[in-house]
Amino acid sequence: MSRKATVELSAAARSFLTGPRTAALTTLRPDGTPHVTPVRFTFDAATGLVRVTTRAGARKARNVAASGPAARTALCQADGMRWVTLEGRATVTHDPAHLAEAVRRYTERYRTPPPDPPDLVVIEIAVDRALSLNL
Repeated sequence: MSRKATVELSAAARSFLTGPRTAALTTLRPDGTPHVTPVRFTFDAATGLVRVTTRAGARKARNVAASGPAARTALCQADGMRWVTLEGRATVTHDPAHLAEAVRRYTERYRTPPPDPPDLVVIEIAVDRALSLNL
């Protein structure tokens, strides 16, 4: 099933999100406290989907899985006084087609494939809110 983006970003913000930078991903632990971790990611502007590959056992993946369908996350990429924050509902999947697409996009953006642990999963964030500064 295809998805259409629900938020609009300026051309400058979309371009900013294609550079080989890292971002801070915020998820919520089961006790409600924030967990913030640096990640590499990809953003598909056409569908409004962020993809983060990780291990199934990683805290960020466990936080999203534990939150179920209500899982909200925020991803913020910053460079000096320029930044974009993407927020939305997140899911964790180990579906081979989703993983292959995430790996393809990651490799294209960062010019190297992501780590490939045996428990590789992808966190997909359906972006429904975007904030930015100086873009």
